[in-house]
Amino acid sequence: MRKPHIVAAAILAAAPLIAPAGAQSAPKLTLFKTVTLPGYHGDFDHFAADRERGRILLSAEDHGTLEVFSLSNGDHLQTVKGPIDTPHSILVRPGVSTIFLTDSGNSMSKILNASTYAEVKSVPLTVGADSSGYDAKTNTLYVVTGGKDVDMKTASLEAVNPDTGALKGSVTFQDNHVEAMALEKNGPRIFINLAQTNKIAVVDRRTMKVVALWPVPPAQQNAMVKLDEAQHRLYVVCRAPGMVVAMNSDTGAVVATQPAPLRADDLFYDQAAHLLYVPGGEGYLGIYDTSSSDHLKLIGKVTTAPGAKTGLLLTGKHELVLAASPGDTSNVAKVLFYHISM
Repeated sequence: MRKPHIVAAAILAAAPLIAPAGAQSAPKLTLFKTVTLPGYHGDFDHFAADRERGRILLSAEDHGTLEVFSLSNGDHLQTVKGPIDTPHSILVRPGVSTIFLTDSGNSMSKILNASTYAEVKSVPLTVGADSSGYDAKTNTLYVVTGGKDVDMKTASLEAVNPDTGALKGSVTFQDNHVEAMALEKNGPRIFINLAQTNKIAVVDRRTMKVVALWPVPPAQQNAMVKLDEAQHRLYVVCRAPGMVVAMNSDTGAVVATQPAPLRADDLFYDQAAHLLYVPGGEGYLGIYDTSSSDHLKLIGKVTTAPGAKTGLLLTGKHELVLAASPGDTSNVAKVLFYHISM
């Protein structure tokens, strides 16, 4: 593989929209570094930060690699190949010498050495392992499996011990397209997007039973979700059309909507600042004020790059990292590093 070209810059991203009356001002995003990855194709998926080792990890889903960057300066450090087929989500835990990588390919999900990325163990979940969510209190990783991408009419949520790969339990949905989830920290519920049937499934993770199904009527293809437990709000991003839907996390009632960029595949929430960030593949990032639980506001639009639809919010560093996937175009893959100033 050709060595990535690294371009450092101090380029001001497109000015945010003027904030509406009564809303907080949008933060300013300044692009300070671009790392290009020539020869890549298809889509990237999710990031993870490994603070103990000073690294940022990125799943190159369609390229079949794990990409490693420096957490301190963004330099591209390493491309991990080996037993990886179609990587998706990455679990890094403080004080743990392994990482868990969901992989929907033939080599299955796997536990890797967190320093060398050598395979420690293959984890034979149901095929199609993709999105995940982690419960630190019980040391349980919840992984979406199955679905239309692996020619299955149903999808499942499987509870896994990330140290051993042992299956703890599962629940099956009558839906062939299940996307991201949000876990309560102070309760037992998981909120998970059933994108085919346009619902949020509420799962009790103690029993692995579905306790409620909430429709998402304003838009279809609900894919991403974040939970604000203090305000009892779910923020659900839909793709058809692009929309952020705010829902009451106790009842499922829709309380507000705002337009969102198209082809979004990630969602970041700075709960302390009451700011929601939605990256879209069409080439801009939407910024939303969530300080009023019933009055979600779009307060900024920042031009990014075509295909920049997944990323990582580093609140402690006041930085946002985006992966611009080449997709089906001839664009060069790149990773964009932004500084956030309020």
